[in-house]
Amino acid sequence: MLIETSGLPKAKDSFGKRILLGNDPTPELIAILAVYAVQGILKLARLALSFFLKDELNLTPVEVSALLGVVAIPWMIKPLFGFISDGLPIFGYRRRPYLVLSGILGTVAWVSMGTIVNSSWAATLAIALSSLSVAFSDVIVDSLVVERARVETQAKAGSLQSLCWGASALGGLITAYFSGLLLEYFNPRVVFLITAIFPLIVSFVAWLIAEKPIKKDTSKTDQDQEQSDYLTIPNQIKEIRQAITRKAIWIPTAFIFLWQSTPSGETAYFYFFTNELNFQPEFLGRVHLVTNLASLIGIWIFQRFLRAVPFPIICSWSMIISAALRMTMLILVTHTNRALGINDEWFSLGDSLILAVMGEIAFMPIMVLAARICPKGIEATLFALLMSIFNLGGAISKEFGAITMHWLGITETNFDNLWLLVILTNIIALIPLLFIKFLPTEENETISSTNTANI
Repeated sequence: MLIETSGLPKAKDSFGKRILLGNDPTPELIAILAVYAVQGILKLARLALSFFLKDELNLTPVEVSALLGVVAIPWMIKPLFGFISDGLPIFGYRRRPYLVLSGILGTVAWVSMGTIVNSSWAATLAIALSSLSVAFSDVIVDSLVVERARVETQAKAGSLQSLCWGASALGGLITAYFSGLLLEYFNPRVVFLITAIFPLIVSFVAWLIAEKPIKKDTSKTDQDQEQSDYLTIPNQIKEIRQAITRKAIWIPTAFIFLWQSTPSGETAYFYFFTNELNFQPEFLGRVHLVTNLASLIGIWIFQRFLRAVPFPIICSWSMIISAALRMTMLILVTHTNRALGINDEWFSLGDSLILAVMGEIAFMPIMVLAARICPKGIEATLFALLMSIFNLGGAISKEFGAITMHWLGITETNFDNLWLLVILTNIIALIPLLFIKFLPTEENETISSTNTANI
């Protein structure tokens, strides 16, 4: 027996574990990673969607920015999906059926975009349904990861989370360049139909999730049954309410919400790149490829050098440096780069790379802080709530951006005041620095996490 277990089968298991950062390569883990990977792959339609709204529906930058804010609503109500999954099993199952339905909904949404959508209202509905599909599946797999991480060591839980983030990043890398290349040969509707294939992967791998059906025990009272099988929603709400009233939780949450809510000019930049600078889809695909690679570099820099830096410090410097770097957009907007002998495309590539690195360095501490302030026992639900609040900030950012663009008279052809939009958005982005002193220190976070364990 000892000789047999020291042979080839053990070597295979060891190799598989090394690839999966110490996690057993079970069918269920493969299913979870596949769902995360699909989230990244769905970025295949990102450029096609932008060109579709701009060229086929003839929407202005203001209208596109407003639309993107509306379709982000599903990401703001993620805790609701967690409550539905926990409290309303389908045929006794809490996870598997919802993943199947999410995949089908995503496919229906993208097929609709590729066939029958011909108005801004129809596009808003279809994109919102696609967003709902991804947000719901994201909540389900996050809950699966949390459930499995609870019974593992802290080190292994971290490796599982890193593996999931890596799967999503890999999916994004695979499709980043093709998102632009496909538009050189096909119209956006064809890209939507190609994209519609991938949500079905979520529906198929859902059957690999190891889940036992919940069976009602008729010998128990309704109250006992509710407590044993259904993790009562009122109790979850009570614990969350107690948690979010603690200063160590609501102050960082309010700060990050304010930071995320500052107006964005990204939609105006897209129209400037395509209409004024005449950037082609294939080149924009290259930009997305570079930014995805740069994001991985940013994650590595944070993990290697900045993980132990207190949140207020890294947050302050990230905001200042990012704002300063985004100001370099003025060089492109005023065509100063041409006077310096720098090609528009090369300048844009370099600028995007640096900003993507800084963006990831700024984003990682947010995720770390959000995880730290979640009390034991309601980690998944509260984390989903925090992410929803942050996503709400992102949606408000797009709406504020739309209002600012309208106020400045920026349209699909008029970029005279784009330079002013660059200045305004970056100055406003520094306003949260005034509240940086209210953020908890590392010592306070530790004390708070110890106290909240007793809630």
